Amino acid sequence: MDILIKAGQLLLSLSILVIIHELGHFTFAKLFKTRVEKFYLFFDAWFSLFKFKRGETEYGIGWIPLGGYVKISGMIDESMDKEQMALPPQDYEFRSKTSWQRLLIMIGGVLFNFILAIIIYIGVLFVWGEKYLPAENVKYGIMCDSLAYDMGLKDGDKITQVNGKEIKNFKEIVPKILLEEPQSITIVRNGETMNLPLDNKSIAKIIKHGRPFFDARIPFIAAAFTKDSPAKAAGMQVNDKIIAIDTIRTEFFDEVKTQIVKYKGKEVSMTVVRNGLEKNLKVKISKEGTIGVAPDSRLDSFFDLEKKEYTIVESVPAGFEKGYNEVGDYLKQFKLLFTPETEAYKSLGGFIAIGNIFPAEFDWYAFWMMTALLSIMLGVVNILPIPALDGGHVMFLFYEIITGRKPSDKFMEYAQITGMVLLLGLLLFANGNDIIKLFK
Repeated sequence: MDILIKAGQLLLSLSILVIIHELGHFTFAKLFKTRVEKFYLFFDAWFSLFKFKRGETEYGIGWIPLGGYVKISGMIDESMDKEQMALPPQDYEFRSKTSWQRLLIMIGGVLFNFILAIIIYIGVLFVWGEKYLPAENVKYGIMCDSLAYDMGLKDGDKITQVNGKEIKNFKEIVPKILLEEPQSITIVRNGETMNLPLDNKSIAKIIKHGRPFFDARIPFIAAAFTKDSPAKAAGMQVNDKIIAIDTIRTEFFDEVKTQIVKYKGKEVSMTVVRNGLEKNLKVKISKEGTIGVAPDSRLDSFFDLEKKEYTIVESVPAGFEKGYNEVGDYLKQFKLLFTPETEAYKSLGGFIAIGNIFPAEFDWYAFWMMTALLSIMLGVVNILPIPALDGGHVMFLFYEIITGRKPSDKFMEYAQITGMVLLLGLLLFANGNDIIKLFK
């Protein structure tokens, strides 16, 4: 069921983005009286699922859910309509328009994607506001996994700076480490401030790790139990706080987890706090070293979160700023891909990776935030100077504007084919990475 919910969100999000993107091309084409022959969501090779014609344009839904397109008369695109291009140019065709008109038609899709992302951010900020965990409020420090230990971090460390810059939002620490090429992070350990060096090898390890390598340190408070929970059988209840195992004090989740595995298959005394009173329980640890308890992981249960409310007027500039920052961060990710030492190209994902970003339960806030991010991604990728993408057409248009000469139709055909092959290879590589990860 989780897979279906994630897949449904991905399909809905991509459908919105494709329609908006193609609407950008369509709008500018119509503005300059250019004929649009087709407007399709998804590709309709051989047949379509649904179609109708209004005016000169056929609207429809294809059966291959890999995007969508508008077919503009007199333009060499993925349709590779050579017969039309062999005829004399008509006033209503793309090739008959001025260079600046063709430029606006081509960047219309990307422009609409960026506008959509900003509109979504404005709406999200107005409706939900902005909530985050200030780094200074992470009072217990961090809890580390194996990679964090390898990098020199320890449980309880407080990360205060990345490359000498103060951290405001705790959840921004990892993105800043990955995207801003920091030379060090500043931590406070047992009251002492120290710097830990970072380099491209550190970045490569973090990317390969594929998940956050630390989190906010929290106490272990029971939130739910498995069906055959040993802890529940021993009398543990929801909201019990585990503070000791055997004679060892366990103030935090990571300490409880570390101690439990030492008693695999054995009965051990656990001390919990319930309604302000301490109680001792005899718990039989499973052979796998578990007690069948899901801990409370809600940050607002342990920390004071900051929340900023926005009026509709305040949300507009804030939405523009957020959109601008997200575009900048995504461009920095491209730089990582082309830095071999980071091995970021190995983490490039396809549809499975994108789908897994969505939560297993539908949530409008998460859906719109992910849709805005994907809209930015689609816009940035499409403007890259690769033939078959909008950016490829823009590149050739700039060549025409600068030199005063149009590339030949034959050249454009070959460039289109080359771009399509490159994109197909990239698609296969990204989705191949997804499949490989499934078997690891």
